[in-house]
Amino acid sequence: MIVFIIRRLLQSVLVLLVMSLLVFVGVYAIGNPIDVLISPDADQLERARTIAAFGLDKPLWQQYFIFIKNALSGDMGRSFAFSTPALTLIFERMPATLELAVVAILISIGLGIPLGLWAGLRPNGLAGKTIMAVSILGFSLPTFWVGLMLIMVFAVQLGWLPSSGRGATSLLFGVPVSFLSVDGLRHLMMPAFNLALFNIALVIRLTRAGAQEALLQDYVRFARAKGLSNTRIVGVHVLKNILIPIVTVIALQFGSIIAFAIVTESVFAWPGMGKLIIDSIRVLDRPVIVAYLMLIVVMFIVINLVVDVVYSLLDPRVRLSEAKG
Repeated sequence: MIVFIIRRLLQSVLVLLVMSLLVFVGVYAIGNPIDVLISPDADQLERARTIAAFGLDKPLWQQYFIFIKNALSGDMGRSFAFSTPALTLIFERMPATLELAVVAILISIGLGIPLGLWAGLRPNGLAGKTIMAVSILGFSLPTFWVGLMLIMVFAVQLGWLPSSGRGATSLLFGVPVSFLSVDGLRHLMMPAFNLALFNIALVIRLTRAGAQEALLQDYVRFARAKGLSNTRIVGVHVLKNILIPIVTVIALQFGSIIAFAIVTESVFAWPGMGKLIIDSIRVLDRPVIVAYLMLIVVMFIVINLVVDVVYSLLDPRVRLSEAKG
């Protein structure tokens, strides 16, 4: 196991280095933030002074090595627009995005796995067919359109839920969260469900396919021959063996939810990292954009590493194949 983890860590470091180069070059090679940040009436001297202050007068390769050197010490640069550390701006918005992503994942698990099992155990029943038909909508409907429809129905027509904002927050271990208050939960429900819709459909289909495949295996037939109840067969034998792909997909989708929560946060005016990155792109605030993208890269790498370790714990054959390789 130790060799397995060390090998994964070395691979993660290599991926992080390559992605840092791609992200930095991709962001810094596009556009000129000076045109956005400096008034058109500024003279050449003021323009040159500002370019030097932001370090944009150096060659791109030199800027990259300065970025790597500072990043190793935890400094991802200062925001051009706010003149504060980029990571500080991102960390201020991160709790809101993480809360939204965690609740969306919990909704996906809480609805997706039971509905997928139901559809897998009764594939020819009316309920099973209905679940699979509705799950198609989760893949097909655009996130922004679903968000607008939720606002139209539950906020405008019915008046049950607020249409925007985060609502009242409470401190939990020094971190502001919404789910500890009724007002915060009311603000959280619509954006979390909107963000979870695609993943609900994905988990339903994965669970259904896994359940149907597991029911045909010999260990399930043997369990039935022993006289075990259907509840025990499904809860212990079927569910345990279909968790590997579900755990993998859910973990990877958690990173995707955080990375692509921009649309949901924009529709519901949720004050998370997505709103910050949109504002930063408008003014070409490169340090914030690079810091955000690198944070997402690190998050995906960590999630992949954790998934690999969990995968190897759930299925020892993974460790054996790595050892042979």
